[in-house]
Amino acid sequence: MKTIFVVEDDLSIVQSLKTYFKDRYQVIGVTNFRAVQQEITEAGADVVLMDITLPYFNGYYWTTELRKKSNIPLIFISSANEEMNAIMALNMGADDFIAKPFSLSVLEAKITALLRRSQDYATGDLVFEDYCLTLDGEFSRGLDKIILTPTENKILHSLLSKQGQLVTKEKLLEKLWENEDFIDQNTLNVNMTRLRKKLRQLDFDRIHTIRGVGFLVQ
Repeated sequence: MKTIFVVEDDLSIVQSLKTYFKDRYQVIGVTNFRAVQQEITEAGADVVLMDITLPYFNGYYWTTELRKKSNIPLIFISSANEEMNAIMALNMGADDFIAKPFSLSVLEAKITALLRRSQDYATGDLVFEDYCLTLDGEFSRGLDKIILTPTENKILHSLLSKQGQLVTKEKLLEKLWENEDFIDQNTLNVNMTRLRKKLRQLDFDRIHTIRGVGFLVQ
């Protein structure tokens, strides 16, 4: 049974998640808001639900800390549903965003799709010139490497597996999220911008945009 770790100070929400998912997931709520990262690691979590407003340190802080060492799937949950907060959450390293009050069935669909795309890769590592992308999201050139989030990994896998070929935005959305009802092109663009910025740390600037159509690597 997969483990969902919930970083949320509203105990009623944590309890409703435990009740709803009890037959399909183990749900663990944070107990020490000063040691969120440690508790996530000790729980062996498979996916994290992260609220923005928290005691001591907010969700942006903890997401930044997690992304220094982990590419664990992460969904922001918050009553702050303005577009800017969603974009900020994605830029900080979140894979998706859902606003309170949210539908538990929609949240489950997001979790299912996120876990699927974090695991559903083609067999074998992908190589492009002197760069290598592993199944678990490590992108490297020689001894230098960066760790990608599951969404970033899936995007780059999709592009590298079609080197020199156009991958349309529609195909990426279908590959990433399975059901376009739960995502839009703006979110894809935010993830692509974040991925490109991260890849430039290894001087990789080979993702080209075909305006209004999609992307290719060459």
